[in-house]
Amino acid sequence: MSRPSFGGELLRGRLRLDLLDPLPDDGLDADAEAFLARLRAFCTDKVDGRLIEREDRIPDEVVDGLRDLGAFAIKLPREYGGLGLSGVCYHRALMIVSTAHSALGELLGAHQAIGLIQPLRLFGTDAQKHELLPRCVRELSAFALTEPDIGNDPFRMRTTATPTDDGDYRLDGVKLWTTNGTIADLIVVLALVPPSADGPGGMSAFVVEAAAPGVTVEHRSSFLGLRGLENGVVRLDRVRVPRRHRIGPEGEGLQVALAAQDTGRLSMPAVCAAAAKWSLKIAREWSGVRVQWDRPIGEHEAVAGKIAFIAATAFALEAMVEVSGRHADAGLLDTHTEAELAKLFASEQAWRIADELMQIRGGRGYETAESAAARGERGVPVEQLFRDLRVGRIFDGSSEALRVFVGTDALADEERPTDGPDTPFAPPSGFGVLGGHLSSVAATCAELARHLDRGRERWGEAVAQRQLFLGRVVDAAAELYAMSAACVYAKALGGTAVALADAFCRQSRHRVAVLSRGLWANTDADDVAVARRVLGGDFTWLEEGVLDASIEGPWIAEPVPGPATRPNQHRKIRR
Repeated sequence: MSRPSFGGELLRGRLRLDLLDPLPDDGLDADAEAFLARLRAFCTDKVDGRLIEREDRIPDEVVDGLRDLGAFAIKLPREYGGLGLSGVCYHRALMIVSTAHSALGELLGAHQAIGLIQPLRLFGTDAQKHELLPRCVRELSAFALTEPDIGNDPFRMRTTATPTDDGDYRLDGVKLWTTNGTIADLIVVLALVPPSADGPGGMSAFVVEAAAPGVTVEHRSSFLGLRGLENGVVRLDRVRVPRRHRIGPEGEGLQVALAAQDTGRLSMPAVCAAAAKWSLKIAREWSGVRVQWDRPIGEHEAVAGKIAFIAATAFALEAMVEVSGRHADAGLLDTHTEAELAKLFASEQAWRIADELMQIRGGRGYETAESAAARGERGVPVEQLFRDLRVGRIFDGSSEALRVFVGTDALADEERPTDGPDTPFAPPSGFGVLGGHLSSVAATCAELARHLDRGRERWGEAVAQRQLFLGRVVDAAAELYAMSAACVYAKALGGTAVALADAFCRQSRHRVAVLSRGLWANTDADDVAVARRVLGGDFTWLEEGVLDASIEGPWIAEPVPGPATRPNQHRKIRR
């Protein structure tokens, strides 16, 4: 039996507030509170974020300490040795560790959100669960999907899983950007099985021992931000994998990947919410002590607007994580669409928050924390935040891909809005001043559904290729979901939370109005025409007069099959 979806209903033009309100309890029992307290104390006393940033690695003792706390298995049921705590607890744990250092959030998230735990819980057999899940309590896992020629298109995969005569598989290929891959004990690998008389073949998921012969970490990747991230290139050369370590049937690997991603997609919004909350603290404190023209800069309108945006959006991000997370824990709703909208909205807005915070801090925002501390001032790592958050718009489904995914799902849904513009929305009791915002959400979501219908009428099946049009619809829907979550969360909290929700809804409604106008008044067709001319070489003259500092090499490295030719850079964590 299918479960209702608030996000799905929103894209059909219906505000089903009854699906979100009343908000379930956060589910944090005494065990959860005690774990979060231990985790906070550990991160405060034992984690040196500056050391991680400086040395570009998480010390073994920090990884081992997180393991001993049970942080590798927060949601894993106790029957397998995990803590058996809620998704809400997991999200709050991510908020703690990611503000100690961003790499810690990625370490735990890659293991628990998309690593081995989720695929096995969703698709594993009882035997697989009892064999492998207890190992996830103390051993790290990774998920290997991406390859040099795969971005958001998994059908360009080249890694193969060839059945052997004795019924097992032989894996060959190269995986790129495997988070935790350089230190993982277990890796979930997606590979193509050729069709045969024994099975349909297709993309399938396998559990690979990182220490197995033929598995080599060829390169540890380095990025703009997220220093300390254990991410790298993993080569598989004739790696034997027993049949019992295939997750799910042959040909259903993509379903395994997408389902695991769905349940883990709130990890990124949790990290973004934490970053926004820290940004609010820094913006408030700095704007009160920095004086220009005889007044604290926070009293100048140009800065006040930025502070208001950070405060309101930080509240909305926390609301989306709490509302989505609590309903996901309750299990009564299908939160797939809400998680996608939350990831899209959170990654875009958190990046904007970091940009605004840097502007508030001025030159001190651009200066590293170490440099500021060396000359006698407080070292505030705003530039690190700026670097670390940028990847959120790329990781776990880029913003552009998510807009297409959500938009095409909405187009494929044939249901039409039942409430026309003459059917006013009546907010339930208890929302007070926020009721007007909810009425606006109801009217706007019905209007968005009509815009989708109009797009179908105008472009037919080709509407799915109108990515800028769909992107504006989905961005507006994300704003509507954020407003709905903010109102429901504020109602549950009461007090000054209502003022923050009101401020956010006022800002969000303005952005939605701009997006709505842009659906039909835009330069999309002209821009596509210009892009074609750029790609066709019409304007190469404009590129003259500058130097290209790029390092020579192919744009996309062609993976060469066979054994590794480089030393294995896999790092074994000391225990």
